[in-house]
Amino acid sequence: MVADVGAIDEAARRTALEAAEAKAFALLAEVEEAGLIAPGRSERDVEEDIAAIAARRFGVKKHWHKRIVRAGANALTSFSDNPPLRTIADDDLVYLDIGPVFEAWEADVGKTYALGVDPAKLRLVGDLERLFTGVQRHFHATPDITGAELYATACAAAEGAGWTFGAKSAGHIVAEFAHGHLPGNKMWNRIAPGNTTRMRDLDTLGRIKHWILEIHLVDQARAFGGFYERLL
Repeated sequence: MVADVGAIDEAARRTALEAAEAKAFALLAEVEEAGLIAPGRSERDVEEDIAAIAARRFGVKKHWHKRIVRAGANALTSFSDNPPLRTIADDDLVYLDIGPVFEAWEADVGKTYALGVDPAKLRLVGDLERLFTGVQRHFHATPDITGAELYATACAAAEGAGWTFGAKSAGHIVAEFAHGHLPGNKMWNRIAPGNTTRMRDLDTLGRIKHWILEIHLVDQARAFGGFYERLL
């Protein structure tokens, strides 16, 4: 049964998702401040640290997706890949992608860290948020945009900045846990070439869709990449 749209407090849903996101970024800040992303540590070391801090400091009991730590050449890979574990090197780019659940609400944030001073790698880190903002602006200026069209926008933005877009998707919805159980075609909930529906269409329960935008930039020739995501 489709919910009564008039009975849904959409402002409260958005506020709850934004609060969950703020806590997720606070979690990343604690990881940063503790110096846990450092040469000589394995990706698994950092991933376990994130889980421990999330539980101890934020009371997180579940994560709606696997915690991802990708360093060096592994940062060319995206969510669905499972590359061999890597030890972080002195000049690596390292990206984190976490999906903690705060009370009933999903968060999904990603951020990239440059451990060295390579100008190209530093430029990539800067471009991640800059391109995110540009694609976000295009979304808000284009009311009828589809998931496929916004994906193409993200790919064009990456190419225009001299990078390759590194994933087959540029994002998805988040909601009350677990959004993956929503009935209907899962492709309609992704920013990807197969989603020809309008992103502002309601979900199958009659609610506004709240989107995560993912920017994944890679330099295939030099084998490094980076990732940034948050609410669109």
